[in-house]
Amino acid sequence: MDILNDISVAGPEVLLVAVGLIGVLIGSLLKDAFNGLSRLLGALALAGAAFLAAGQSTGDAVSAFNGLYKITPFIAFAKTIAFGVAAVALLMAGEYLHRENMNKFEYTLLILFGCVGMGVMLSANNLMTLYLGIETLSLSSYVLAAFNRDSRRSAEAGLKYFVLGALASGLLLFGCSLVYGFTGFTGYEDIAASEQSLGLTFGLVLILMAMCFKASAAPFHVWTPDVYEGAPTPVVTFFATAPKLATVALLANTMFTVFGVYEQSWIIIVGAVSAISMLVGAFGGLAQNNIKRLLAYSSIANVGYALMGVAAGEVNGASAVLTYMTIYVLTSLGLFGVVLAMRRRDGQVESLSDLNGLSTSRPGLAVALTVLVFSVAGIPPMAGFFGKLLVFEAAIQSELYWLVAVGVLASVVSLGYYLKIIWAIWAKTTEEESLQPADSMVAVSIYGTTLLAFPVLVIWIGTIVTLINTTTAAG
Repeated sequence: MDILNDISVAGPEVLLVAVGLIGVLIGSLLKDAFNGLSRLLGALALAGAAFLAAGQSTGDAVSAFNGLYKITPFIAFAKTIAFGVAAVALLMAGEYLHRENMNKFEYTLLILFGCVGMGVMLSANNLMTLYLGIETLSLSSYVLAAFNRDSRRSAEAGLKYFVLGALASGLLLFGCSLVYGFTGFTGYEDIAASEQSLGLTFGLVLILMAMCFKASAAPFHVWTPDVYEGAPTPVVTFFATAPKLATVALLANTMFTVFGVYEQSWIIIVGAVSAISMLVGAFGGLAQNNIKRLLAYSSIANVGYALMGVAAGEVNGASAVLTYMTIYVLTSLGLFGVVLAMRRRDGQVESLSDLNGLSTSRPGLAVALTVLVFSVAGIPPMAGFFGKLLVFEAAIQSELYWLVAVGVLASVVSLGYYLKIIWAIWAKTTEEESLQPADSMVAVSIYGTTLLAFPVLVIWIGTIVTLINTTTAAG
């Protein structure tokens, strides 16, 4: 039957929806008794969704629901990493939520439904499905940002995110309306086969702007530092990893497949956004003393590097974008694990100065943070260097030499704030109380991602690149 085939194709999202709805029912009955169990069930559901998506990454492209939904190896691989990272981020949140009196089963449900949105928007094969997926993720994200109801900063972060997100949603709908108005279609294949017009180009640009907002690319980044600083740290860990990868993969897939024939209309725009993001992220981070705000600017810069691969086009840039984002989100998982571990007896700390003397008080954590910082900075021979090398190579192959020059400049400038972290860890001392031991799941995440970034294990980069090259070629 067609409906059974459709459900099979959308297996990861169907699983998450089913577990989420069951969680709503059980939570309404058991209430607080379900809080701890909900995280375990949610993580298992996300791991199951990642497993199902991984099984789809080796097959051919397939459509479902009358062409509204489509799976390609490229999208399936992006889902696999996004769902897997979301599962780890959910498990990392447990002790923090308990300490801060936020241990509610609704947190898990919001993560699950947000991941449903990620899956739907990635597999969208129609502008209406795209909007449905993006808004499902966005609505969950707004509530997550303000999840700490007793915190003024968290409420402010949620409000800023909601107001600016509503503007981005309006741009997306306006862009979709223009595309539909000037082509008469909302399906991706039909739009790709339509004749180019000025109205279609305007619609394309508006859709691109909305996606750049969701990815926190400059100059649509203004919400990012405030939300990263104000939202609860486990929420920021989620924001900085799974949705980040999903949104960049969505942007790349949309530009390559829907608007690929209009490449000359958007390639310079994506290149400009990439350059602005790299520069804003590099210079903006120099003045930051709050480590969450610093990592927010770092994420803006890294989205810029990823967009360099998008600007390089599908042939040269598809595998580079996916490889870069895979390495980046895994490294970010470890970095925000360190932020979660920055805790003293009187509570969480976030200032850069709180890392002073870490090499003396917590040498293992100091080494792990150093490796992770070097990786995200792109310093050889860490894993992040190879990711950055791939997007630079893709841009060179597409003769975007000016963009490569901007990327090199931004990389050098951003070393200023990455080295501030290293200086605080290894060169400074402190008389303050040392940080408390990290929670078990947080520690596993920190040291696990450190191993993936460490030069001894860079052989996995070759495996990942080979796998991604296979999936992008098949997609």
